[in-house]
Amino acid sequence: MKKILFSAFIVFGLLISCDAIDELTKFDLDYQSSFSIPPTTLVNIPISLDTPDVTTGSESSFESNNTNKDLIESIKLTMMTMTIEAPEDGDFNFLKEIYIYINAEGLEEIEIANGVDLENTNSNVLELNILDQELKEYIKEDSFNLKVRTTTDETINETHNIVIDTKFRVDAEILGV
Repeated sequence: MKKILFSAFIVFGLLISCDAIDELTKFDLDYQSSFSIPPTTLVNIPISLDTPDVTTGSESSFESNNTNKDLIESIKLTMMTMTIEAPEDGDFNFLKEIYIYINAEGLEEIEIANGVDLENTNSNVLELNILDQELKEYIKEDSFNLKVRTTTDETINETHNIVIDTKFRVDAEILGV
């Protein structure tokens, strides 16, 4: 009986230890991009906009976390928030839906986040729904681009400058562990 309890204790200790080590091999990468939605009198018409290229700096980010791109197991988007910077009193009430896509040179464009059937909240901050997509090939590139497709349900009279904040969770082998 003592051998069984001792063995169970050892197995339990190893499992906890493996989980703790696994958490040490994860880190976050934060990126920011921006785009502008021009004034429009049209509603219920999709508008597609591209953000400027986002430089990843992934090589140095991986290195500062004691890994490299060959040791990356997974990268997934965990958070995407949009904030209106201008106009100062702007809000997202004009949006009916929004879809965010990622692309990088040589890779297929895929949807990574969205907001559908958006309610009027009078807020200048919008948290998007995250899709469970594997993104390691995009983030390992030198840069990526976000494409924004929106549909409005209200006219807007002035340009809305919007900042997109993203957080990507990287799961890597650190020093080959």
